[in-house]
Amino acid sequence: MRKLGLIAGGGSLPVEIAEHCERSGRPLFVIRLKGFAGAGLEPFTGDEVGLAELGKCFKALKRAGCEAVCLAGQVARPDFTTLMPDFRGLQALPAAIAAARKGDDALLRMLVGEFEKEGFAVEGAHEVMDDLGLGAGPLGAILPGEDIAADIAQAMDVARAIGRLDAGQAAVVCRGLVLALEAAEGTDALLARVAELPEALRGRPGAPAGVLAKAPKPIQERRVDLPTIGPATVEAVARAGLAGIVGEAGHLLVLDRETVISLADELGLFIVGLEPPAS
Repeated sequence: MRKLGLIAGGGSLPVEIAEHCERSGRPLFVIRLKGFAGAGLEPFTGDEVGLAELGKCFKALKRAGCEAVCLAGQVARPDFTTLMPDFRGLQALPAAIAAARKGDDALLRMLVGEFEKEGFAVEGAHEVMDDLGLGAGPLGAILPGEDIAADIAQAMDVARAIGRLDAGQAAVVCRGLVLALEAAEGTDALLARVAELPEALRGRPGAPAGVLAKAPKPIQERRVDLPTIGPATVEAVARAGLAGIVGEAGHLLVLDRETVISLADELGLFIVGLEPPAS
């Protein structure tokens, strides 16, 4: 079993991966990204590295005997003028700036390429934890009714359409109306905007309507940036008066799965994995 270097940003995903490796006996070394990684990673062997300290990062991983890496967690797009790169980071900086001008996906692909140049295999979070992805069919006890099937299909189409523009991964549709599209603000802010709309457009607690759909961007580097939901997503969907969540089976990560299922069942929301379209 090859040793994994976990390049950890913020949020609960890196902690889930680290705990999974500990339970499964997989050797692990954690690179905690300065200013992003949470305190939950402190108990795990590793090192803290600045966002542009590629040389320090690569040396630490190789010294620890890592053969593979997994990039996981939330990292805000940097202000390149404030970065303090080491020599290896400085070498990569022009390519990073050029890639960033093309969009977040181009920047992530460039970053993955830097790790591969150093000889590391890059594993997606869903490859490290094979039970992390949403499966086909319902997650939990609630099923969507036939009356919402058209909204589900439209929301998935819209989410995929904005993904082709590298704009976002999520869309909300209710009774045939597109209520919101995700951009740089992220899904939580998207749902907060929906919750501010009149209840006649979006449904309400006790009479939910509409759906949140999340889909991967067609060109995106799926080893580092798959759509994700967690307990906070489920709660925000309920506050917005929506009836449920849909995503592509195998292409949507579910964080804290047991809590997500329990919350969705308690709130009467469906979560459904749909088969991806034929390529």
